[in-house]
Amino acid sequence: MIAVLLLLCGWALLPKEGPTGERESALKLGLDLQGGMHLAVEIDDPDGTLDAAAKADAIDRTLTTIRNRIDEFGVREPTIQKVGDARIVVELAGIDDPERAKAIVERTAFLEFKIVRSGEEFRRALPRIDRIIVREIGAENLEVVPIIEAETPTGLPEFLQGADSAAAEPGAADAAEDTTTSGTGADTAATGAGTGTAATGGAGEQELRPLTVLLLESGQVGQFLVREQDIPTVERYLALDAVRDAIPRGSELKWGVEPIAGGADSYRTLYVLEDEPLLTGEDLADAGPAARDPTFNQPYVPFETTRRGARKFERGTSRHVGDLMAIVLDNKVQSAPVIRQTLGRRAQIEMGAGSSLQEAQDLALVLRAGALPQPIRIVEERSVGPSLGADSVRQGKFAFAMGIILVLLLMVAYYRVAGVMAVIALSIYIVLLLGGLAGLGATLTLPGIAGIILSIGMAVDANVLIFERIREELEAGKTPRTAVDTGFEAALSAIVDANLTTLITAIILFQFGTGPVRGFAVTLVIGIVASFFTAIFVTRTLFMIYLDRRAAGAPIKI
Repeated sequence: MIAVLLLLCGWALLPKEGPTGERESALKLGLDLQGGMHLAVEIDDPDGTLDAAAKADAIDRTLTTIRNRIDEFGVREPTIQKVGDARIVVELAGIDDPERAKAIVERTAFLEFKIVRSGEEFRRALPRIDRIIVREIGAENLEVVPIIEAETPTGLPEFLQGADSAAAEPGAADAAEDTTTSGTGADTAATGAGTGTAATGGAGEQELRPLTVLLLESGQVGQFLVREQDIPTVERYLALDAVRDAIPRGSELKWGVEPIAGGADSYRTLYVLEDEPLLTGEDLADAGPAARDPTFNQPYVPFETTRRGARKFERGTSRHVGDLMAIVLDNKVQSAPVIRQTLGRRAQIEMGAGSSLQEAQDLALVLRAGALPQPIRIVEERSVGPSLGADSVRQGKFAFAMGIILVLLLMVAYYRVAGVMAVIALSIYIVLLLGGLAGLGATLTLPGIAGIILSIGMAVDANVLIFERIREELEAGKTPRTAVDTGFEAALSAIVDANLTTLITAIILFQFGTGPVRGFAVTLVIGIVASFFTAIFVTRTLFMIYLDRRAAGAPIKI
């Protein structure tokens, strides 16, 4: 039995072929030994709208989604577990790009496909919206106080002037025509926008236009440009309840995800969209691997919808051939391509011009794993660098080696031949312990090393109990064979009691602990089982071999 167990543990410890084809150690090192990241996340519910049952359901679904995402991401042996009723702990050991992993974990990935509206209704509503902003905030509190006469948003920014942007997309000519009607007054307003100065038109009643002056024509249907430094101001205006009520029915405003560089400034696109989506991420059946369009060199993500989603998508896109369809992910417009034909079960998500292939791959990953049921927030974040992990490994090896060497020297010096048997049994114990950890796929951590050293002490303690009882029996005048049998039988109850109580404690630690505590508990449980086996069976077998081979009548040295 001992030989078979040693062979099995030796086989479990052999290096295995990893995902990359390289030979990897069978023992998996934890976060504190090889570096990586630790995240603790909770459901983001600042308004307290979720009751206890809804929050518990959101946590369970979030746990499944995060686990699916990490599996898709390819991290080897991650730790993803629920702690209590409201927190999820994610530990990713050996990860090379922690920021990318963090973004994948916390991304809500709520996907919608929405039609881009012409923007005319929104333009007509702008004067009323401006008056609401002035009334709600007060003219003296406006961050930008322009005075313009133009009834439409300001003209094209300088970096777009002269470009044939009106022909860029179907329907854009109307937007361009509306732009040209604003005349010189709009151009003057564009020059003064964001500077806190007043721009005046020619004739007509002058009034404050705080939002209009910040919206620049893009030359595209239903799209406006806002300078990056003006975005907080525009968001402040649009967040007013009265302004939201004044936005035309059926319309909503969404920001583009990528900034647009132009001259000395950077701009962000503000889209006017229909509020009802053609399709949502719930209707997606699968998302294929990201690829790059050979014609435009832009990344895209192919996807497949469910049968129900295919019917909805076909009906919706058939009514809007030639229009722009915005791909909205987490309330940000990724891109707005033209619907060139009726779309069915298979289509693709075109990423923005500035997107990389890796961003497209990450999008495909989170779409395959599914959207989070609720937004989450990271409440705790720790990173362990590879150098710190290597230093921990070195210190752990030193502590492990010093502990074993000191124990072995003490046993041999005090118990002589019996001490040598204890050394052999302890060596077998270490092989069984490490093989058990490798075979069960347990992760070795610094607290786990502490658990190993503690279980080594317990294995030695069991040998000490047995050897002292054998000494007592020999001093009582019993024969060596009888003394050994009696010593093992008499010490058995004390060994069982000590190991059983520690085993129960370790199981409780594993059940209710997290992270390092669980690592400590796992190694302690395996160590206790291995130490009990070696103390009762291995040491006794060695004693039987020694008694059978010693010279007749020779005393045993203990």
